[in-house]
Amino acid sequence: MLKTLRRWRPPWPPWPPWLACVCAGVLLITWSNSVAAQDPKEHSELDATVVAPFRAALGARTTQARTFLVRLAYPDEGRAHAVRWTLTLSGPGPQGAVLRRWSGTEQVGAGGHSVTLPWDGRADADARERRVPVPDGLYELRLLAVADAGTPQEAQVEQQWHIQVQRGAGAPPRVPAFQAGLQQLPSLDGQLAYRIVYANLHSQTRHSDGGAALDACHGAQDPQTAPFGPIDAYKYAQEHGLDALLTSEHNHMYDGSDGTNAAAAPAEAIALYQTGLAEAAAYSAAHPGFLALYGMEWGVINKGGHLNIFNSDQLLGWERNALGELLADVETPKSDYAGLYALMRERGWIGQFNHPAYAGQFLVDGQPLGYTPDGDAAMVLCEVMNTSAFSTNDQETETRRSNYEAACNRALAAGYHVAFSSNQDNHCANWGAAYGNRTAVLVASPAAGTPVSRDGFLEALRARRVFATMDKHAQLLFTANGKLMGERFDNHGPLQLAISFSNSAGRQAAAVAIFHGVPGSNGSVTQVSDQAELSLTPAPGPHFYYARLTQDDGNIVWSAPVWINQLP
Repeated sequence: MLKTLRRWRPPWPPWPPWLACVCAGVLLITWSNSVAAQDPKEHSELDATVVAPFRAALGARTTQARTFLVRLAYPDEGRAHAVRWTLTLSGPGPQGAVLRRWSGTEQVGAGGHSVTLPWDGRADADARERRVPVPDGLYELRLLAVADAGTPQEAQVEQQWHIQVQRGAGAPPRVPAFQAGLQQLPSLDGQLAYRIVYANLHSQTRHSDGGAALDACHGAQDPQTAPFGPIDAYKYAQEHGLDALLTSEHNHMYDGSDGTNAAAAPAEAIALYQTGLAEAAAYSAAHPGFLALYGMEWGVINKGGHLNIFNSDQLLGWERNALGELLADVETPKSDYAGLYALMRERGWIGQFNHPAYAGQFLVDGQPLGYTPDGDAAMVLCEVMNTSAFSTNDQETETRRSNYEAACNRALAAGYHVAFSSNQDNHCANWGAAYGNRTAVLVASPAAGTPVSRDGFLEALRARRVFATMDKHAQLLFTANGKLMGERFDNHGPLQLAISFSNSAGRQAAAVAIFHGVPGSNGSVTQVSDQAELSLTPAPGPHFYYARLTQDDGNIVWSAPVWINQLP
């Protein structure tokens, strides 16, 4: 539009220079606003979580009564939204019937709304019977929240958490423990020693919409306005006990805007990304006990989906300024996930599905979390659990937590070979301190005391040697015929699956589960055992299995899957 204006010559005398500048400025502002108006701001989507005590308080052991809290927020600057929600309690066990149901409709805006739901420890009953106490066991709470008409499909949120009903002492499941952590893996002959790197692989700084001081952080920041950048984040994370931190900046905010900045210069956006890469490398070199990583969070929520790219040396984007110049190194059309996966595979870049919605995101040929061979090669992780992106908690006690296991299972059933991860998506200056959850990466350690390198860390991610934990003290190992979680192999005959677990803070296992699915089937993922060891002979063909362990405090640890091709 601006280029056309420059070629046009009016029939009347030329405008004075000052008026031409004003008109051009108005044109730029109008162009920028019209582009920005097409896309809602990031993080304006529905947020819904349920807070549920895993165990009843000491004074309620007989009744098992406790209170659930449904927390809803919709940070849309335009208006409040009517949000319909339903919370169901089912069990005991994975095939248990729905026992209780709560529902309602709330007007929800940026300030949020909470619904308190007392539970008396009893199941529903028909009019002829009194409500009876539910038996001891593990129960699932499922929250479904849907925003009003006119909001995108990804404004539907599904969350699942577990609670335990236990009136007596009970016998915890038997889970073999490690004797010396995971340093030597004595049960696996011929394996290297591994070091567990406890990482947070999802966070933002002032390079995009994060980095605000805790007393001033009330959500996403205007891009590049907050005081704290990547070096501040690495220093904070290291001081708070993390082994590694990825600052993953929104790829479309390097122009300093949540929309499109018509006046942005490509060189400045590209230079900022390169500055981040250089700062991460310099910090790691100066602090051998800590791994600083820098990457990008690619995509948008609306008609899209966020994913992290861990190792791109170039900035990817789709935005152009008023002169038509690309505000990135490499053009990647917005929401073209198949095209992005092909580029990532070609360049050797690897990624993570961030807080994936079960429906409406990562579309390929209209299919949510749609499979492509390129995507399978490039995507290595799927976030199964996050804390609130806008938490200001720095005591590791955040209660707003989201569970994406159903969406990650959808990716696995589609054929993706992804391990589970657990991060914090920090936008405030509390990198890794909102909760004790971590992505735990088993990095090969050929020599004692050798610092973890970026290349070694990326190799471990490619191998899917990862477990996701809500407790930074937990260690989990899942094997199949002695092969480590993350591996793919052909198998003849019986398959021996085994879980090992330790917790350096003394937590014990309250429940374990082994799950099974068929990659490429787009079918269901089902629990096949509630024991730490399982022997079976799979049907011929492909399979995947993973373990989920629930601690006695309700925190969960997920293994990476193993992928089996069972031969006749």
